[in-house]
Amino acid sequence: MPLVRIDLNRGRTPEAVRSIADAIHDAIVEVYGIPVRDRFQVITQHDPGALIAEDAGLGFERDDHLVIIQIFTQRGRSDETKQRLYARIAESLASAGVPGEDVFIGYVENGPQDWSFGFGRAQYLTGELGIPSAVA
Repeated sequence: MPLVRIDLNRGRTPEAVRSIADAIHDAIVEVYGIPVRDRFQVITQHDPGALIAEDAGLGFERDDHLVIIQIFTQRGRSDETKQRLYARIAESLASAGVPGEDVFIGYVENGPQDWSFGFGRAQYLTGELGIPSAVA
């Protein structure tokens, strides 16, 4: 059950924004094997200049196609699986018109006690939801 924040610059059509969100979700479904309707995304569009992401010394430039993705999910997936996810997201976003140099991903892990899906209860702890198992 990842929670995904997607930050991008204003100026894309609603269809292009949805295409970006769909590409990210489809990659997570494919690599992590989560249900298609296990989708929680927050999309924020920013004014020009509000997103700053330089190359960190890797020698490339980003442009206004920048998409910053934060993935919050339960711990337990291997580094190899995370790397497959990053690659699949970049491939999917390329199909949506976002070049690889404009894809920035931050990944945050937590535990079942860190989620409430409503009503002020931690449903993984109360047993209302089964704790998802990590996929390889």
